[in-house]
Amino acid sequence: MASNRRALLTATAAHPPTSARAALAELLAGNRRYATGHSRHPDEELRRRHTLATAQHPFAVVVGCVDSRVPPELVFDQGLGDLLCTRTAGQVLDEAVLGSIQYGVEELGIRLVLVLGHERCGAVAATLDHLRTGAPVPGHLELLVDEIAPAARRTHALPGDWAEHTMRAHTAWVRDAIRADPSFTPAHVTAARFDLDTGLVSPLP
Repeated sequence: MASNRRALLTATAAHPPTSARAALAELLAGNRRYATGHSRHPDEELRRRHTLATAQHPFAVVVGCVDSRVPPELVFDQGLGDLLCTRTAGQVLDEAVLGSIQYGVEELGIRLVLVLGHERCGAVAATLDHLRTGAPVPGHLELLVDEIAPAARRTHALPGDWAEHTMRAHTAWVRDAIRADPSFTPAHVTAARFDLDTGLVSPLP
């Protein structure tokens, strides 16, 4: 059984997904393993580390949040060299993030960019608190609030959970902003939501 598992992981590492569709399917399959408690923790072996010392070939870019509960490699059950991840609070975009995505798409030939939002996001909560109270935003947090506030304003009148609506709208906006940038034309850009309770990732429309 152990030898079969090693063979499967070696085959996966040797033949990463080459299309956006296959890459997304691999991410969602890995997430199902994670959510059900059957993570394989692939691509962590000593041999893999030695191989990556000379070159990397990640198959997806994940633009995610810094939240400690949403580490992409664990959420998608991937290992060393599999994902190129950039993380900011509320997956807010700036030039460094855009440059990092472009590095993955242009220099590494990655064909899938996934923007990953999640429920109960602290950056979203801080934005909503500011909009409710009008209190000044301290220091560098102002950038986060300024970027998330438009989504919050657009969804304020919707029934239900304002934070959830804001997170979904902001995640979709980040996806659309990346899609609209000609620097990322070679890649398929999509968005998804991570559920902290179930561990499942669901694509966003």
